[in-house]
Formats: sequence, structure tokens, C-alpha cells
Amino acid sequence: MNEVVETLRKIEEKYKLFQQQQFTFIRALERTREEAHDLIRPVSSIVQVQCYKDHHCHNSTDRRILNMFISICNDLRCLCHRMETVHPGDSVTKGLLEKCKVLLNDSNDLSALRATYPHGVVNYLSLEEARHRYGGVVSILPIVIDSMREWITHSKRHLLYIEKDFQKFLAANQRPQQKAPWRPPGKHPY
Repeated sequence: MNEVVETLRKIEEKYKLFQQQQFTFIRALERTREEAHDLIRPVSSIVQVQCYKDHHCHNSTDRRILNMFISICNDLRCLCHRMETVHPGDSVTKGLLEKCKVLLNDSNDLSALRATYPHGVVNYLSLEEARHRYGGVVSILPIVIDSMREWITHSKRHLLYIEKDFQKFLAANQRPQQKAPWRPPGKHPY
């Protein structure tokens, strides 16, 4: 469990760096969409970002920021699989993991997805950009990271509850320890 928490912390650090460069990310998407002659439809999937990077990106800064986005998505996907193996979970944790898997699916349509308060990622976009172009693609990372934090919180509570129950069980079912017989002070053969 500690390994999962540490991995998520590292991903959150990468995301904070990415978040500081959101303007660069949007401009990179604009330039690659223009190069691809694809200005009408919104950026609606991770595969679409990958395609722009692979086939229509000629600028190293654009390539770097698009790679960063795809890398964070891949890291989150790997963490999702690790979470499944760490704690099989109950209906709540399974639901959170399923939500993350669906959102991180390469071909999932993100166009209707919007991050809400306390995330301001959509607020930094113009109304046109937020509604019709990039609202979903900038919202996926904070929503998935929040779901993973919630999974960790719920799993820790669940594991703590199980551990307390187990310790109560041990205390109730432990054989009383037999004390050594009392011997008067003095010389003993051993």
C-alpha cells in the first residue's frame, strides 16, 4: 500500500509541473491540430493527442509537453493495475478503479468531461476552448488523480478496520500464558 501511495505522490508531482505548463499544452494542441487540418472537431481522446504528437508535431517544445501528458496518462494506467493487485477491494474501491480505467482508456470520448471545483484547469481556458475544444482533455488528469486519492483513503480505512478486528480476534482467542511456578528465594539447581 505504501508503494501505491508513493507512486501516486510522484505522479502528482509530475502533474503539478504539467499544470504549470497548461498554456504550453493548449498551444501545442492548437499548432498540431492546425498542422493536421483538424480544427473543427474537439480533442476528445488520448489516442488523438498521441496521433497529433506522432504525425503532426514538428516543434520540440510541443513534442515534450504532449509526451508529458501521455506519460502521465500511462503512469496513471499502470498505477490503476497495481491498485487492483494491492487491494482487491469492495464495491466502492472497485467502482473507483473502474471509473479510472474507463477514463484512461485510449479511445474514451473525453469531450463531455469537465473538472469541477477545486480544480481550476478549465477556468484557464477561454469559453470557446473550454466548451468546444480542450475542456475534456485538460480535465481527465485531475479527475483520475482525485479518484485514486479517494481509493487510497477508502482502502486505508478498510484495511485499518480489518487490522483492528484481527487484533481483537487475536486478543479474544489467545491462550493465557502459563506463569512459571513460584519458587522460594534461595538456591535453585539451575
